[in-house]
Amino acid sequence: MREDSRIIGEPGSSDVVFVEFLDFECEGCRAAYPIVEQLREDFAGEVTFVARYFPLPGHFNAERAARAVESAARQGQFEAMYHRMYETQAEWGEASVPHDDLFRSFAEQIGLDMAQYDADYASDEVAQRVQRDVDDGISLNVQGTPTFYIDNRLVQPQAGQDLADALEDAVDR
Repeated sequence: MREDSRIIGEPGSSDVVFVEFLDFECEGCRAAYPIVEQLREDFAGEVTFVARYFPLPGHFNAERAARAVESAARQGQFEAMYHRMYETQAEWGEASVPHDDLFRSFAEQIGLDMAQYDADYASDEVAQRVQRDVDDGISLNVQGTPTFYIDNRLVQPQAGQDLADALEDAVDR
């Protein structure tokens, strides 16, 4: 786990780390979102859940969404913006026009310092932070999203329960 990893919630007490490479515009990621939220609840305090940005080139607003979430994270609001992206995906996903203004309105709604958000959103630093996650995925041969790793081992679930079982096994080790 990198020092600048985006942890969803609080770090767990065990050394078990669950990593999801995600694209906020990906319908599969949106479908996995409630499963991951349930896992976070079931394994709260035990497992560290990490999100890695992996915006896919075919999704017009995916990289913009990742920059919006990373910009919120810099003000301590990673989780609020992470949730907002999935909760609103139907409004902006699969579009072929930029939704920067909509993402900015989410930042306003969660109470961010907008001058800071605007500067971060447009910054090379935020774009490079998103790219570091993408580079991690590329180095692991991630082909699409969502892609899950538990303790650096690829997990390819056929059903949501498969992730719970894999986490249970990892915690019990």
